[in-house]
Amino acid sequence: MNSTPSLLNRILLTLLGLVLLAAGLLLVLLATAPAVANWWQSWSPGVWAGINQAFNATRFPGRGESWLWILVALALLLLIGLMVAWIAQQGKGRDNLLAAEYDPGEVPGDVRVGGGVAEQALKHALAGRPDLAGASVTTYSVKGSPALKVRLLPRQGVAPHLLAAEVSGLLSALEAVVGRETPVLIHIAAGARTRFGRAERVR
Repeated sequence: MNSTPSLLNRILLTLLGLVLLAAGLLLVLLATAPAVANWWQSWSPGVWAGINQAFNATRFPGRGESWLWILVALALLLLIGLMVAWIAQQGKGRDNLLAAEYDPGEVPGDVRVGGGVAEQALKHALAGRPDLAGASVTTYSVKGSPALKVRLLPRQGVAPHLLAAEVSGLLSALEAVVGRETPVLIHIAAGARTRFGRAERVR
């Protein structure tokens, strides 16, 4: 429901995992395989010599520094900027406003209902239920309109459709109190807590 770039996150995590896996595999092979160690000892000096030659050939006139360091610094700054922009995109869409309406009554003004009202009310209604291993409620802004996401972790043996129907009844009561219909996403998930937690009803 939010604008977090989940596909980009998965791609970046996959690439990072592959790089770390390759580096770890190389280190293991260097330590255990003599043929790989011999290849590395014969290959790495030539690469290091080529890098040194490139830096020596690009020195400023009359100075010992290479202008390639400037390119390295710019590349690092660009990488830092991209990382900051990527971090800023995480978790976008969260909101703390459930409803807002102008009241032209005796004392005109805006009436606002915070998202924490719905979150705390639903969490309190779902707390202590033996058929739930966990529950969370979050308010989001979807295309400028408030919406709720209810994430449920049912225990083993709990019928998801019955649980969704009961939660829908709680949401209808909440809408009646607030006086406005709110789009809701009910996410019924499974996790370690549901697999290893004690079942409260016979499967």
